[in-house]
Amino acid sequence: MQPTSNNYKAINHDVGRALHRYAMISDNDRILVGLSGGKDSLSLLWILAERLARIPVAYTIHPVYVDPGFEGGFADDLVRWCRETGYELRVEKTDFGVYAHSDENRENPCFLCARKRRRRMFEIAKETGCNKIALGHHKDDIIETLFINMCHTGTMGTMLPAQRMFEGLFTIIRPLAFVDEHRIARFVDDQKFPEFVNPCPSNTNSRRKEIKAFLNRLYSGNKKIKDNIFRSMSHVNMDYMLK
Repeated sequence: MQPTSNNYKAINHDVGRALHRYAMISDNDRILVGLSGGKDSLSLLWILAERLARIPVAYTIHPVYVDPGFEGGFADDLVRWCRETGYELRVEKTDFGVYAHSDENRENPCFLCARKRRRRMFEIAKETGCNKIALGHHKDDIIETLFINMCHTGTMGTMLPAQRMFEGLFTIIRPLAFVDEHRIARFVDDQKFPEFVNPCPSNTNSRRKEIKAFLNRLYSGNKKIKDNIFRSMSHVNMDYMLK
């Protein structure tokens, strides 16, 4: 692995800040890296692997893909790519996505599928002795989740960069929490990562995509808005919030 691009340098800087600020990784951590086949999780695995050779912290990486079960999936191709990167990918075959989109399910299909996949990752982490679960959510994801929760659940909250679960049995970490999505997209192009096409029927029509489109229109008017929104989540003035 020979990182050379300015995009890598910027991402590495932001990842380093997140890892340090939230004490995400310690010596001897066993880290389950949740792969989805998207650019974010591929970049996360690559970056965590690349950092191992040059930082004074030793940890092990265990990539896992929970296959939602749609026809036309890419699990075999993802296994090959991970092997080329130096890691054996564990693939969990499920019907979570198929069930979530069936007539039997009355919930939001994306919510149910994600919940079931997350639960299975916790089970695999326990089976394999992993104490950390690394996910590829970035700055844009964290902002979008804030707006999704406000608009669709009437609550103010988002994903945390580091979150202890089950009384500290696991910690979810998001090393890309400070990284802009557009920077990851450019990095993926620089590295010529493969593109895995998501066969999920909700891939092009979801609440997150609606919120993303709204936010992009907002950002287009003022480049400072995204960073201001992100910063505001750690500067909440409770004296001026409804109670």
